[in-house]
Amino acid sequence: MKISHHHIPLATQAPIQIIDVTQQVKDLFAASGIRNGLCTVISRHTTACVNLNEQEPMLQQDMLTHLKRLVPRDGDYLHNENPVDGRDNAHAHLMGLFMNASETIPIVDGGLVLGTWQSIFFIELDGPRPERHLTVHFMGTE
Repeated sequence: MKISHHHIPLATQAPIQIIDVTQQVKDLFAASGIRNGLCTVISRHTTACVNLNEQEPMLQQDMLTHLKRLVPRDGDYLHNENPVDGRDNAHAHLMGLFMNASETIPIVDGGLVLGTWQSIFFIELDGPRPERHLTVHFMGTE
């Protein structure tokens, strides 16, 4: 059994931002030497998530619009009365309830098992942030 552990540093420029990290994960995977196993991608933040979805600009705009409608930034949230880090970000935490902190992708015969239209996204919900991190963990056999 081989285990490979990596970090992908990210910076975000928008309050809500979708960043395609598929190629970065694939590059790390290619260097791992693992042929069969699992890849787990996890956000190390409570206001940023990981998602598998389609890389299409109009769909991504629809996603942003949907999130903003679902949980408006200017809602009357108790968390914003005394924020831990000075950020009024209750809306970001609430959006995160509808997403995953991590995704696990099977590795079969030397490839990540992703669908034709699937990409791996880091989704910022409380930006902009100068420093964010994804953890990528590969586990399997060579």
